[in-house]
Amino acid sequence: MDRRKFLLAGAGAVGAGLVLRGGAAKAAGVKKYDKGASDAEIRLGQTLPYSGAGSVYGAVGLAQAAYFDELNEKGGVNGRKIRFISLDDAYSAPKTVEATRRLVEQEEVLGLFGSLGTATQAAVQRYLNSKKIPQLLLNAGAPRWNDPKNFPYTTPGIPVYSIEGRILANYVAARKPGAKIATLYQNDEFGRDYVKAFREGLGDRGAIVAEAHYDLTDATVDSQMLKLVQSGADIFYNCASAKAASQSIRKAHELGWKAEQVLISTSTSAAILNAAGKAAAQGIVAAHYVKQIGSKAWENDPGVVAWQALRAKRLPNITPDNSTAFLGYGVAVLMHQILERCGDELTHENLLRQATNLQGLTTPALLPGISYATQPTDYSPFNALIMGKYTDGDWVLGDKVTAAG
Repeated sequence: MDRRKFLLAGAGAVGAGLVLRGGAAKAAGVKKYDKGASDAEIRLGQTLPYSGAGSVYGAVGLAQAAYFDELNEKGGVNGRKIRFISLDDAYSAPKTVEATRRLVEQEEVLGLFGSLGTATQAAVQRYLNSKKIPQLLLNAGAPRWNDPKNFPYTTPGIPVYSIEGRILANYVAARKPGAKIATLYQNDEFGRDYVKAFREGLGDRGAIVAEAHYDLTDATVDSQMLKLVQSGADIFYNCASAKAASQSIRKAHELGWKAEQVLISTSTSAAILNAAGKAAAQGIVAAHYVKQIGSKAWENDPGVVAWQALRAKRLPNITPDNSTAFLGYGVAVLMHQILERCGDELTHENLLRQATNLQGLTTPALLPGISYATQPTDYSPFNALIMGKYTDGDWVLGDKVTAAG
């Protein structure tokens, strides 16, 4: 079967950069298992768009499969091999439902982690919680994922948009008091949540004077950009992702728009900026939490070196500057640490418990000063980020962590 559609794997670069804090939380006495775990293996599932409009994010699953392959060669986790099953949902909610049911009812996974997409994961959130199957470390940051009371088995894995939106709003308000802001966003919950968080964080310290949205099926965002340029805004709050992010950055440059551009963290990868053109991306500001692959600042970093060794060995078709794949690698390392902490109590409940007690934990992908912050009453993975500006083909980061305030 095509690896892009169905991945069975184990794990990866367990060498430099792997930090295990606190050791494994081994249960005293008898081993305890739910479906998906045994003395021999742990089954984990995931859905990602290996095809369709979001296929660029398939690199996440490929990196994680490589990590688990490598880990299995070294003996697995507490003597158990990881069986990682990552299915293609083409960024389509109906396909996500079908694939998720397969993972739960046929593959009988212990839990899912790292699945991507707001609309796609919302389509299975209630189902997974009703089954008490962990839906962990989602590659999505909608506030709906941080709802321990109503959806205790769902946790976000990237900055929650309400946190990031407030940080960016505070930056704009301090930089340009009374700013006139134009925004481009994806026409779904992902895009609207980013705009809502920014607007709430901004308050009366500035005004959004123009908005434009696009659908994933749109060939270009040229018409939307023309509307925004004509608004006279002096700040461009760019909430676009993937192809639309590259197109909007390039179009702003082509039109000679002088507004300062503030970009969301999910679109800061080298792949997106290179597609837009380095000249077009010059001066963009964004909040960061992950080291940027390809940056000279990190080329000798032990965690980056370990990833590049794994990539060269198992994923030669992934480019060295693919930050999307590197982020996936970091989340796989985190999942490894969570499983280590589960010890011999491999149950849905304990898997969730370990995933929601990550205060102070880090991975090779995170920037210095950034660490996970989850706790049982607040699943937000990060409460602070680091601002940076794209300058001469690289991100120049600030020297302090910025909280939402």
